[in-house]
Amino acid sequence: MQNLNTYKNFYFVGIGGIGMSALARYFHAAGKNVLGYDKTETKLTAELQKEGIYISFEDVVNEKFSELNKENTLIIYTPAIKVLKILDYFNENNFEVLKRAKVLGLITENTECIAVAGTHGKTTTSSLVAHLCKVANLPFSGFLGGISENYKSNFIYNGTEMSVLEADEYDRSFLNLSPDWAIVTSIDADHLDIYGDTETIEQSFRDFADLVPENNQLFVRKGVKIGRPCKTYAVNEEADFYSDNLKIEGEKMFFDFNFDGKTEEFSWEIPGIHNVENATAAISILYSLNVDFETIKKGISTFKGIKRRYTKHSFANGKIYVDDYAHHPTELNAVIGSIRTFNPGKKLLVAFQPHLFSRTRDFADGFAESLAQADELLLLDIYPARELQKDFEGITSDWLLEKVNLDKKEVCSLSQAFDKIKEKDFDVLLTVGAGNIDTLYDPIMNWLENI
Repeated sequence: MQNLNTYKNFYFVGIGGIGMSALARYFHAAGKNVLGYDKTETKLTAELQKEGIYISFEDVVNEKFSELNKENTLIIYTPAIKVLKILDYFNENNFEVLKRAKVLGLITENTECIAVAGTHGKTTTSSLVAHLCKVANLPFSGFLGGISENYKSNFIYNGTEMSVLEADEYDRSFLNLSPDWAIVTSIDADHLDIYGDTETIEQSFRDFADLVPENNQLFVRKGVKIGRPCKTYAVNEEADFYSDNLKIEGEKMFFDFNFDGKTEEFSWEIPGIHNVENATAAISILYSLNVDFETIKKGISTFKGIKRRYTKHSFANGKIYVDDYAHHPTELNAVIGSIRTFNPGKKLLVAFQPHLFSRTRDFADGFAESLAQADELLLLDIYPARELQKDFEGITSDWLLEKVNLDKKEVCSLSQAFDKIKEKDFDVLLTVGAGNIDTLYDPIMNWLENI
């Protein structure tokens, strides 16, 4: 097994990615020399620079490279990056070059690892598990797929004996891990550009589940078929661990957690039935790790959530604003369903930015059905990410809009969206998508606080 401690320098190609930056922070916390490249400056790259990490935004070999010795430098890259002069330089000069998932896998081999997989819910669930471990003062490092509102970071450091992380199915990355404990929240068709069909992605999740050594250390949402014995969890139906009696009083949600014929009552301020499901999985793991319920309850009640995972604000003028990362029909149904459940009769405006041409094409009918639950829809242009429009002729937001059975609907660009929103009549506004729609958040917040 490769020993990561032998490296002095860690260079990240694509350091601004959510998974890459968490790993960069891990090595920086361990006292290593961390540097990297990304094509765009973001809030996240600015924070990394403030923390003392050197970042270049040009694909050129600069003077920093002469300081790197191939004997003590590890190059880490993300599969989202295909061709770069920097990457060519490292390969041509025989540096050790590894994918992010491989490096994460090496870390999990040396730690007691809790991995959270699933096409939906894994970021919130893994972040909640990490927060509960921090409250319980367990010796872990947490690698998160989003920015925790509690820690204002995607990395939590409390030691190196354990690791808590999001197990990403993209590019089959999670098959590099060595989980001692695991949660599988859901298995839906997604990333069909990688997997091709539903059966192949389902098999990949079964392969991941088989990496977990013991049946009582694998927790799977009831109804998800994983092909091996496991512990099940659920909301409002019996399972090995389940929550019921959900009720809302003011800004708090209460629920009962049922286990081994016993019940414990919990409360927290995170809305959404799907989030109670995520909490049920997290509580189940911590209980199985022998953490006492007083500590778990403290962790649940103090959890503030993840940025862009049902981030909700209520204003003095009566308006409600929800911002969310959902980019799959199932996720949209969960978010819109929660808004409808807790705000009956209120007029809902949805501003949605589709993510990837391939995903828009593959799930067009599902998106159309989900979005038709709004009272009014602003459909933004498709965010291409790693894809090129020319490879997906005819797949546009106008094409998707035609499929949405809604009277009030229109397509607009990101630059037009804020002005359009200000013209609309709504009680609840939902901005949603995994691209750069998050740039609307600050302007919308400022506007809603002042009208």
